[in-house]
Amino acid sequence: MTFSVMLYVSLGIFACGLIYKISTWFTRKIGIQADGIPTSQRIFTAIRGVLGVCFSTRILTLVRVFILDVMLQRRILKVDFLRWLMHMLIFYGFMVLLLMHALDTFVSKPLFSDYYPTVNPFAFVRDLCAALVIVGVAIALYRRFILKIPRLRTNAMDHYAIIIVAVIMLSGIFLEGTKILSYSVFQEMVDEYGDLDEEETQALEAYWVRDFGLVAPDTEAPADTQLLAQGREIHETSCAECHSSPKWAFTGYAVSRILRPLGMSLDKIGSTRFLWYVHIIGCFLGLAYLPFSKMFHVIVSPLSLLANAVMEPGKSDPANVATRQVMELDACTHCGTCTTYCSVGVTFEPLQNPNILPSEKMISLKAFAAGKNLDEQEIRKLQSGLYLCTGCHRCTDVCPVGINLQELWFNVRETLLRKGYPEFLTLSALSYCRGLRSDELPQDQYRKPVEIARQALREEFPLADASDSPAPLAYSGDQTRKSLVASLQGNTFFHCFTCTTCSTVCPVANNYENDPEVLGLVPHQIMHAAILGLPDPIFCSNMLWSCVGCYECQQHCPQGVHVTDVFYELKNLAMARMTGERRA
Repeated sequence: MTFSVMLYVSLGIFACGLIYKISTWFTRKIGIQADGIPTSQRIFTAIRGVLGVCFSTRILTLVRVFILDVMLQRRILKVDFLRWLMHMLIFYGFMVLLLMHALDTFVSKPLFSDYYPTVNPFAFVRDLCAALVIVGVAIALYRRFILKIPRLRTNAMDHYAIIIVAVIMLSGIFLEGTKILSYSVFQEMVDEYGDLDEEETQALEAYWVRDFGLVAPDTEAPADTQLLAQGREIHETSCAECHSSPKWAFTGYAVSRILRPLGMSLDKIGSTRFLWYVHIIGCFLGLAYLPFSKMFHVIVSPLSLLANAVMEPGKSDPANVATRQVMELDACTHCGTCTTYCSVGVTFEPLQNPNILPSEKMISLKAFAAGKNLDEQEIRKLQSGLYLCTGCHRCTDVCPVGINLQELWFNVRETLLRKGYPEFLTLSALSYCRGLRSDELPQDQYRKPVEIARQALREEFPLADASDSPAPLAYSGDQTRKSLVASLQGNTFFHCFTCTTCSTVCPVANNYENDPEVLGLVPHQIMHAAILGLPDPIFCSNMLWSCVGCYECQQHCPQGVHVTDVFYELKNLAMARMTGERRA
């Protein structure tokens, strides 16, 4: 009765939470695509989109993504093998336990006519999966608290998820171990299933003490050979069909061997029943809590991968884009991969604003999308994190669940602008990122902040005005090279052999069809000009001032040239020269 009540209560909470979460995908707004689209239209458009995919050739894309990215977790493997191993151990270990053990009435029993949880191979598979999950949790703890991956931050929800999984797994293993030892459990089994007299019960008890790890009050090994033979015969006749040797359940059996000296004491205090309640409550608590925790990504992350695989950028219905973006907030696993690869993540240390880090920004975006009242300081921190983004696309490229993070940052930034929040005057991040999407924006929404930013820079530094051709600086080639050589980052320009890799991966250079006409020099040409000692073409190049600082060029350089850092050094030289002339 108690089990049934707890089961139905947890299932009810889970169902209500699931319905609530799905409803938020169609009612909440996170970006500009959702403006003016009613909930009914978003639901209808989503249904139409799903049916359109299922009855088209795009269903093959879904099958491919489901196998490679959902089942085999290819995206995680590309980034980090240890994290992939951790995820595979926890996911598949837990799913097999859920289907084969927790839902055995609906899965295992219909599939296997000889199924009993205490017979081999089912007992072995159950314990193997439990061991895999524990190893996976151990790897998770190792990565977060010992390996201490840079910028990987752990919040309360991460702790809750690890604790719930650990309680379920450990209580299950200890429950199995104490059941192997328990004389009370043995007596209940004999009374319920065995029609044995006292002598037969004693023989079976002696056999189980020797071969099954049972701890009995009046029986100790070694017992009489004849008694053991009788007990074995009774076991094979009455018990073998549903009880294999507990050694196959190797994790529980190992625990029973450790606890054997305390076997009778544990049985007297009812440890088996206590651990059963802990295990069941842990399972039901995890089930009820799942829609409201980060564990919900087990359901939503596959949906995110599948949706992003068939939704083409710029071609999908705005209603579906709006729905997908809210869904992606639930798909985020807070794994920290995006943060690890963020090109501006290094600025977190001096600024101490968590919203600079993509994975932490997602937490703030969830609160923003839920309509929570963020105070002015929280909004400013969120804006700062959004505007510092260089649009390098790294976070989107490495996200293991396929979230289009770059699009999220852009949409929230636009939403805040339209709500009247003061904007940050950051030239590159603002003009470049918004410029790429300017065709989607009202012209006054794009031009106004760009013009304000350019005017402010024009008044201070005429050279930085990207709308005009910058004037040459009276800076010699020798001075430029000496200044670069004196810098730990800048002196790497000498290693460049103009292979064009930096220009090929540069998002700014790729945004223009005619690089020389618009940008002047592209990155590899700037490096070559620095080697030749030609400062004027460098400082007159709009490329130098349009660089978004995404570090793509620097990351891909085969010679290890710190291209982006060289750019910063060159801009510092130009600014120092101009401010010096202005003071003179």
